[in-house]
Amino acid sequence: MITTPITADLVRGAVELERTERGVLPHRLPAAARARGADGQVLLAEVQPSGVRLAFRTRATAVELDALPTRRAYRGAPPRPGGVYDLLVDGGLAARGSIGGGNVLTVDMTTGTTDLEPGPVGTLRFGDLPAGVKDIELWLPFNEITELVALRTDAPVEPTPDRGRRVWMHHGSSISHGSDAASPTTTWPALAAARGGVELVNLGFGGGALLDPFTARTMRDLPADLISVKMGINLVNTDAMRLRAFTPAVHGFLDTIRDGHPTTPLLVVSPILCPIHEDTPGPSAFDEAAFAAGKLLMRATGDPAERAAGKLTLEVIREELARIVEERAAGDPYLHHLDGRLLYGSDDIAELPLPDELHPDAAAHRRMGERFADLVLTGDGPFAAPGGRWSR
Repeated sequence: MITTPITADLVRGAVELERTERGVLPHRLPAAARARGADGQVLLAEVQPSGVRLAFRTRATAVELDALPTRRAYRGAPPRPGGVYDLLVDGGLAARGSIGGGNVLTVDMTTGTTDLEPGPVGTLRFGDLPAGVKDIELWLPFNEITELVALRTDAPVEPTPDRGRRVWMHHGSSISHGSDAASPTTTWPALAAARGGVELVNLGFGGGALLDPFTARTMRDLPADLISVKMGINLVNTDAMRLRAFTPAVHGFLDTIRDGHPTTPLLVVSPILCPIHEDTPGPSAFDEAAFAAGKLLMRATGDPAERAAGKLTLEVIREELARIVEERAAGDPYLHHLDGRLLYGSDDIAELPLPDELHPDAAAHRRMGERFADLVLTGDGPFAAPGGRWSR
């Protein structure tokens, strides 16, 4: 077996690779952004490599990856399954697997404290791959930190050549991060990217879509041909701001992106349907009685009457986002809007209910990815027409 150093030219979807004692740790926010007041929730989310994959061309019929996962557990709840790795050969799913061992970060939902139990590096092996030259992508788990230690193959590897595909950079909440998807290539953004024939850079951060300026600056500075921003649910379930602050914060976020991408197609996506927060403000809270019974459910703790004082609900946010985009689009022909309920709405809730009242399940991710591709990336969608690479 040949050991190949894991370098930036073999990694896609990461913003930065941090060198560690063992190997490399992919990040989805650069160090400068992580130093700008990002809280623990964001720091945990950005280092979970949603959309990050190793990509190389090789004749190898066997691939091995040594990695150190750090997975979460919740005190009092059943153990969570290990993160899933998807292996694609020439764009098609060839195999899936998980790595044992690793660190375990246990969260106590009643106190908010965490405890880290160190564990060993594990190895994942894929054998009996097709003979001949092929393009391989190894997608990393979207929901656990993954320190890459070593890549081994039974034939030399080289970076996958640039196929000229447009790069789609997307920012959103845990729903964009992956929430309850089945695997890294079946989060709704990954499914949409595959269906639409674009390269994904996923800046979906669980609990971290809060219009943070450091995220906007990151998006400003990264090359992209297509940009989308899905905002709303985290602002409600954290009760982070009122309408008075929300409107200028949206404008500021979009202004910053436009500083680096003045003519790049830019899509603002409002929240998908979430009944607990349609008319009721946040914050969200865990349903302690359900948790004690072994079930994870969320509930809204605000009062609908508080809307009069400027508290945000999903209905308020959708209305304001539509107004903001319409106003700005008069002078920005490359700015577009999508109502998130077209991805998951009232017709879907009965068939594919939100298991915890907040996050879509695997089937809903698939539906959302297909719909986004059909509405946005193909046909007459705002991202359908090919544009120049790296619009600035």
